[in-house]
Amino acid sequence: MTGLFKRAHGGGAQLTLDPVEASILRSLVVQMLELIGPGPAGDESAADYDPLAALFAEGPSEAPTDPALARLFPDAYASGPDADEQSAEFRRFTENDLRARKRDDALALVRALDGAELDRRGRPVIKLDAAGCGRALGALNDLRLTLGSRLEVDEDDDSLYSLPDEDERKPLVMAYLWLGGLQESLLDVLMS
Repeated sequence: MTGLFKRAHGGGAQLTLDPVEASILRSLVVQMLELIGPGPAGDESAADYDPLAALFAEGPSEAPTDPALARLFPDAYASGPDADEQSAEFRRFTENDLRARKRDDALALVRALDGAELDRRGRPVIKLDAAGCGRALGALNDLRLTLGSRLEVDEDDDSLYSLPDEDERKPLVMAYLWLGGLQESLLDVLMS
């Protein structure tokens, strides 16, 4: 693995990746975008966009059945006599915006990967300004949540660190742990 996020000259952060790592990260982000799905109106041009209609657009009222989507878009109310109804109502008015933000964060990371400059060794160098750091952090978090739900990660379970090489989950576990390192290093840059 090439590296972790470091503070960039002039602010923000930068990440130098091996070309294979950049390809893996891009592939994971694109797969997550496919999971999240298109916006409620699909691919609508800027000329056709109606901000008032978008403001009053209602989203789904039922929780996703896919465990990864349920982790990305959890119920707002976990317990109580009216928890299901309250969660449905909350979801109806917030999920479209939450999906749009997650989609925007992921797209920003894909664009940063696609726009990376190559260093003298031919490795992609991703440079992020402050806003880009926030979006990348959101996308990395969403990726980890998605992979964690697919792997059924339990915070008390350390078995992921000792999987045998022949375990079919090993590549996903390696990606999950690598994304955790990227996320942690980006947080360190932002906190310093």
